[in-house]
Amino acid sequence: MQEFLLFGEVAAQGSKSIFSAMLVPLLFLGVFYLFLIRPQQKKDKQIKEMRNSAKVGDEILTIGGIYGKIVKIKDEVVTIEVGADKTRFNITKWAIGNVQSPSETTEE
Repeated sequence: MQEFLLFGEVAAQGSKSIFSAMLVPLLFLGVFYLFLIRPQQKKDKQIKEMRNSAKVGDEILTIGGIYGKIVKIKDEVVTIEVGADKTRFNITKWAIGNVQSPSETTEE
């Protein structure tokens, strides 16, 4: 009878050790999610909203460092006008790094 009680105590200690062994990695994953994954997802969402809210007439800065004015938007392709000679070329939406509406540029 005592053998069964001892076996039960060992099994209970084994489940406690499994729980404590799993607790540390789960806490690590939770902290990792809160400090790295979640903020990056928020930032990606803001960038996507900024790119989708761009409209004709907005001044943009591409991720390549080119300033231009949006002339036409068609699906994922944006036509911008660059320079004094008003050269036009096409870029994809994901290449937009920053958008300034015309009212923002006149205030500065």
